[in-house]
Amino acid sequence: MDTKILLENGTNELEVLEFTVDGNAYGINVAKIKEIINYQEVTPVPNAHPSIEGIFMPRDTMITAIDLRNCLQRGSSQPGGLFIITNFNKLDIAFHVDAVVGIHRVSWTEIIKPGATVSTTEASISTGIIKKDDKLIIVLDFEKIVTDINPETGLKVQEIDELGPRYRNEIPILIAEDSALLRKMIVDSLKKAGYVNVISTENGQEAYDIVKDCEEKGALDEHVRLIITDIEMPLMDGHRLTKLVKENSATKNIPIIIFSSLINEEMRRKGEQLGADAQLTKPEIGKLVMTVDRLISKADGSGETTTDPEAVA
Repeated sequence: MDTKILLENGTNELEVLEFTVDGNAYGINVAKIKEIINYQEVTPVPNAHPSIEGIFMPRDTMITAIDLRNCLQRGSSQPGGLFIITNFNKLDIAFHVDAVVGIHRVSWTEIIKPGATVSTTEASISTGIIKKDDKLIIVLDFEKIVTDINPETGLKVQEIDELGPRYRNEIPILIAEDSALLRKMIVDSLKKAGYVNVISTENGQEAYDIVKDCEEKGALDEHVRLIITDIEMPLMDGHRLTKLVKENSATKNIPIIIFSSLINEEMRRKGEQLGADAQLTKPEIGKLVMTVDRLISKADGSGETTTDPEAVA
């Protein structure tokens, strides 16, 4: 199956691959998929997490296979089915599924936030729900699944400590990130790094509403001097947000950092074409802070990134 359907930049659309596990419909953003292959025998790993089936080596590349049925608390998969091989956060991981149904092109505005329509287990690892005809497709949060299995793959907040002493900075930073956990971790990390004036939003639409409101009030310098955005978000994704900001003469000079698990070669090209000032893979929180330092310093036309000599604990 061809998973390389090209989308125009900044249209607020995505391609979702629908697949099944235990008779239920789930989805994954096609941008995360490298290929889909038939099930291959795996080698079990001693003392591994229960959701890790084992490892195998297609084309001489070591890949970890994760049992989605186990992740969803629906028992364990048997040999057979398919492996969806993904790449995000610079990791190649195979997810064992029963079958693939097809690909749907949808707008982020059509994706519903998880609620009472899904179980507690599925809601905790779901980024949203797509309604197709009379069927609900649960889009899974594959980053969270992997981080729950191995926390070392998540944000490396200890990198902030390695940056050394930091100083208080009042520059206003706007964040768009739909994951409540990641949003808090990013905000906390920025504040620990000295950036205490941070506004966080759950998606690109909320962030853009703030930008437009500040533009109309002539208050951009006071409230939005830099934007950090994820790519995958309901209502409006990060690429659409970047496109709208960079095409507006009043806001085009606001630096935008795309901070996402989806920064591969193709997505990097898209971000560059839309005018993103920097693009970083999500675990690299230390690099995010250093990039904020650089862009704010560049925007101010000075080498200084501090506005107050009071050190932040």
